[in-house]
Amino acid sequence: MREAQSQQAFDPAYGCAVRIADGIFRLTAENPSPFTAHGTNGYMIGNRSLTIIDPGPDIAGHFDIWMKAIDGRRVAGIAVTHTHLDHTPMAHRLKAETGAPILAFSPHRAARPLHDGEENPFAENSDTALAPDITLADGGRFEADGFVLQAVHTPGHTANHLSFALEGTPYLLSGDHVMGWSTTIVAPPDGSMGDYMTSLEKLLARPESVYLPGHGGPVTDAHGFVRGIRSHRLMRERAILERLAAGDETITEMVKVIYRTTSEKLHGAAALSVLAHLEALVERGSVLTDGPPLIAGRYRLQG
Repeated sequence: MREAQSQQAFDPAYGCAVRIADGIFRLTAENPSPFTAHGTNGYMIGNRSLTIIDPGPDIAGHFDIWMKAIDGRRVAGIAVTHTHLDHTPMAHRLKAETGAPILAFSPHRAARPLHDGEENPFAENSDTALAPDITLADGGRFEADGFVLQAVHTPGHTANHLSFALEGTPYLLSGDHVMGWSTTIVAPPDGSMGDYMTSLEKLLARPESVYLPGHGGPVTDAHGFVRGIRSHRLMRERAILERLAAGDETITEMVKVIYRTTSEKLHGAAALSVLAHLEALVERGSVLTDGPPLIAGRYRLQG
């Protein structure tokens, strides 16, 4: 996607707390991968006391880096955007060290129940042990050191995904919902394409103009970027409908054509994305399948 490519330049500055604005700092974990870009971004909000967002994985040296950045200051809260294991394990350790409560929308949960015979491909990547000390519903607020975080429920990547608007600033911490380096994985049953698209519309109705994502650098011109994501997802949906019209019935057939320029190593993730689109199309009645939408199902156009 052209919009994503234009915002890929990023220096993770491992081991350092990078100042973004007054009282806003980024600390990137050194856990690079095809799914995390340079690594997971944690954020620190405040000067005299701190709110930490998405402290990341519990990897070698990362705890010491966080403690150096905290520098003896009070930690008022540890907020998490969602419960994937590249975002949350350090939250448990920092809570034990600082006594700060963990803030989240809910424990981990899938967007829908598993169908008979279905497995959750991301089950091992989910922090099922995390239970929030403070539950933040949509619109919930948390204040510390004069900074106010407002929770914005943005399901899609996961059912419990939150973004955090920093009131009085142009910034929104967008977690994995909107990222400049890549499109977001939306994979059933954890994720829901219908929810994801609705959440994009929700962000478009908000005033924030700069997003601080869970991976990669800041997303500027946020509204224009989100409109680009929406167009990209709708283009992918049209491509799926075109493949069905051409006679493809299985996700494997569709992926081979739609993702022909993508490394085959990523075709498994691509198949889950196609499934997410097909779920939404089945829900709307545009596509038919026998039984529930499944990765191994057969699909056809309505009418």
